[in-house]
Amino acid sequence: MVSLAFASPTKADELVAYNIVGDGIPQSLTGSPGDVARGRALVLARTTTCILCHSGPFPETRFQGDLAPDLTGAGNRWTTSQLRLRLVDASRFNAQTIMPSYYRSNGLVRVGRNFAGKPILSAAEIEDIVAFLATLRD
Repeated sequence: MVSLAFASPTKADELVAYNIVGDGIPQSLTGSPGDVARGRALVLARTTTCILCHSGPFPETRFQGDLAPDLTGAGNRWTTSQLRLRLVDASRFNAQTIMPSYYRSNGLVRVGRNFAGKPILSAAEIEDIVAFLATLRD
């Protein structure tokens, strides 16, 4: 199955086009790999991303989430393509998921005013997180 999301990449809060192939997005949203260090910082940012719901191999981080799977070994469980789609739109895997669609702006409900009509993360931030999560191996 292949589908497309269409938008103009002219502003940071607009979506760039991507192809979904099977259970992932094989191509980088930015055309290049993300930065692992920036991805780690984003994963641990309490304001918008992963650590709110997930735990992982982050002994220095207190009060990790327990609502979602542990991120330890994420790079073993999923390919970069699968990780990318999970971040872009987790509802493709589970329509009832509580995980936000971080790179989607249409058809969403319960969206905070600051994020209405725009994605939570930029394409570069998605790629940074994917790069970091891919390094988490058992």
